[in-house]
Amino acid sequence: MTHQLTTIRRLHDLWNTGDLSQIETIYHPGFLAHWPRSSETPQRTGHDGVRYGIDRIRTAFPDWTETVADIFEAGDRVTTRYVSTGTHRGRFWDIEPIGRAIEIEEISIYRFADGLVVEQWCLCDELGRLFQLGCEVSHS
Repeated sequence: MTHQLTTIRRLHDLWNTGDLSQIETIYHPGFLAHWPRSSETPQRTGHDGVRYGIDRIRTAFPDWTETVADIFEAGDRVTTRYVSTGTHRGRFWDIEPIGRAIEIEEISIYRFADGLVVEQWCLCDELGRLFQLGCEVSHS
């Protein structure tokens, strides 16, 4: 397994455990994350942005787990398709906890520089997440 693939497996483990001490060994200081425009925070930067994202998701979903279904690399990029699960135990997007487990499908592309993840593009099923959290969306 290449260094990049190993690093991305460690990245998903970091989100699974919430071990913030691993951030600097995985993410570049100039890290930039691109999330869907519908996200509460569509861009996150640096180690503080990673810390914020992990704290935010693990506060709302303390048992957050990302299970990688597919992983592949091309040049300086690695892509994963993964399923994220967690039980809604804390406030998320101003939605009060409902105590229900949710499951979200995600795809991320990670770019490497200097052996660390410097950029990420993530697509996730935000609408599916909101439905699972009990939000109503009208269809027109």
